[in-house]
Amino acid sequence: MPRSAEITNLLKAWGGGDRAALERLMEHVYGELRLVARRYMKNERQANTLQTTALVNEVYLRLVDVANVEWQQRAQFFAMAAHMMRRILVDAARARGSDKRGGGVVKVDIDQTAVLSPERDRSIIALDDALAAFSQVAPRQAQVVELRYFGGLSEEEIVEVLKISPRTVRRDWEFAKAWLTRELGRGLEAPS
Repeated sequence: MPRSAEITNLLKAWGGGDRAALERLMEHVYGELRLVARRYMKNERQANTLQTTALVNEVYLRLVDVANVEWQQRAQFFAMAAHMMRRILVDAARARGSDKRGGGVVKVDIDQTAVLSPERDRSIIALDDALAAFSQVAPRQAQVVELRYFGGLSEEEIVEVLKISPRTVRRDWEFAKAWLTRELGRGLEAPS
């Protein structure tokens, strides 16, 4: 808990304009960011040239440019960092010339927080597309997915970030899994 409070204080200092606080913050959170990045990277294609350290460094470079955020807690920071990692990986997959949806088998096991496919670029793009569509239908539930699946946040941390009850988080998660599974299944059934 003291470490979490220290991180929150550094976030608030950084949000208040103390640029040096970001450097101190990164010293505290670098290991955790690497764990999140490593989880993302294990789901990437072997041909991917982006490495875990490079992904964390890219997030850091993007964080340097973040302004006007009222940081409230550690979970909020990790949610933003996870969102940045997701965007970086999806952009990299698209840049490598991956097809949008279809063209191959896409399996997504939301509970295991792993995208499984021989063509992992396609699967991460398919999941990103489905999540983008889902956010139009159910924005809060899409946030729950992003925080849990991409950010690796616990139920308690999601409760803190979204200011909703644990029961609502569980209900949103179940609804999101069903909706995304159905949508991704539709992509599989579409003729090539």
